[in-house]
Amino acid sequence: MRAMVYNVTVKISPEVRDEWVTWMSTVHIPEVMASACFKSFRFLHLEGYDDAEGFTYAIQYTCPSQELLDIYHRDHAPELQKKHKALYEGKFVAFRTMLNIIDEG
Repeated sequence: MRAMVYNVTVKISPEVRDEWVTWMSTVHIPEVMASACFKSFRFLHLEGYDDAEGFTYAIQYTCPSQELLDIYHRDHAPELQKKHKALYEGKFVAFRTMLNIIDEG
């Protein structure tokens, strides 16, 4: 089975954007990667999606198997999402998607 990408898209309020980007890069993403469920990540800014309500980012985690993704969702995601919500509640919206990699070069 090919690897999958767990994609988290977040729109963050302008007043906390810089703090959030720093927190994501130095705390949250390293904690996600410490779960050992993902082999790599990308932290992306979606160009052309910014407006007065916020800035849009995608964090893409490459997962080698569905089994590891299930472990992440069961054993790690609830606590990590709780931390994010506690710090930024009311200042973000997020949605999560799974992407199956068909081919890459």
